[in-house]
Amino acid sequence: MNVSLREKPISDGRKSLYLDFYPAILHPDTGKLTRREFLGLYIYAKPRLELERQHNKETRLLGENIRAQRQLEAQRGYYGFLSKKAENKDFLAYFHELAKKQKSEGIFKGSRNSWMSVYRHLHLFTDGQLMSNDVTEEFCRNFREYLTSATSLTLPKYGRESSRSPESRKLNHNSAVAYYTVFKASLKRAVDDKILAADPSQKVKRLTRKETQREFLNLAELQALARTECDLPDLKRAALFSALTGLRYSDIAKLVWSEVYSDETGHYLRFTQKKTEGVETMPLSDSAYQLLGQPGTATEKVFPRLAYSPWQNQKLQLWVFAAGIHRPITFHAFRHTFATLQLQQGTDIYTISKLLGHRDIATTQIYAKIIDQQKRDAVNRLKIDL
Repeated sequence: MNVSLREKPISDGRKSLYLDFYPAILHPDTGKLTRREFLGLYIYAKPRLELERQHNKETRLLGENIRAQRQLEAQRGYYGFLSKKAENKDFLAYFHELAKKQKSEGIFKGSRNSWMSVYRHLHLFTDGQLMSNDVTEEFCRNFREYLTSATSLTLPKYGRESSRSPESRKLNHNSAVAYYTVFKASLKRAVDDKILAADPSQKVKRLTRKETQREFLNLAELQALARTECDLPDLKRAALFSALTGLRYSDIAKLVWSEVYSDETGHYLRFTQKKTEGVETMPLSDSAYQLLGQPGTATEKVFPRLAYSPWQNQKLQLWVFAAGIHRPITFHAFRHTFATLQLQQGTDIYTISKLLGHRDIATTQIYAKIIDQQKRDAVNRLKIDL
């Protein structure tokens, strides 16, 4: 990026000073490329008096100072100086209000916690001070690198004084991906709310998720769980229901009886996915329908005593151990179980993608890789000496 100070002849024997940007930059108000910023500074085209020559000297010096400042701002990816709309506001306070708003909008708890976690990292990264003019392309890039660093820090809860030093811990890469996605979402909202003139992260490369090992159960393990008692009956029913339908915890937890249908074709659900907000129709097997139990009123929840908590997760793991399965299993593993068992039984990946409610079939293909590896492992078990 090169910023040059130039002069343009105007009326009354004067010249107007303006800045020339090369290459052109995106104007935050119009969304169009522009190469000029007029500074509102004027000089005499043909100075005759010493006073006029002194005026020209001082005005050109002022223009040069602005040019140097714009050069630095343009290199940082900040073009808010062109905007007549955006004011320099407290972005950190704005982000905190967005994080708190997740609860009032009824956003799922995991997402709500992610927003507050990002706020705490922003608070630490900026020492508690971040104005909207400071949110530049360079800042976005630096914050992205901060999130992906080997070690990051957690803060005490917002609003509480603490003499403790922040605790050092390793930030999981996929958590960093999720946090940066939340940060980018906040920038889009800030543009809509006129906090930012433009989204400075548009040219910053996104973080990509790393493939992680996906735990799933085989059919024998699933049958063992069905025969094993659980301290929380609703949790057991919901987990097995997820394994037979592929539904996420968030959709099972909010499921009400008005979303359960039966007709001459069989049983099915018609509901809106909480994550994607897509309307889905899910056919139910007889086994899955039996797990729903006795029908209730239209607005009554199908799994009324299902409540996400560390205590519930502990009960889930104890139930898994009691069934003779000695590896860490989360609720989401039952969704993985559904997809993996369907592939093993020969269901095509397109159908599985639709049953899981994936928008992109590439998301479903991870399960095909699991099956391919299982096939390779099976073949490699047969060896002969040659």
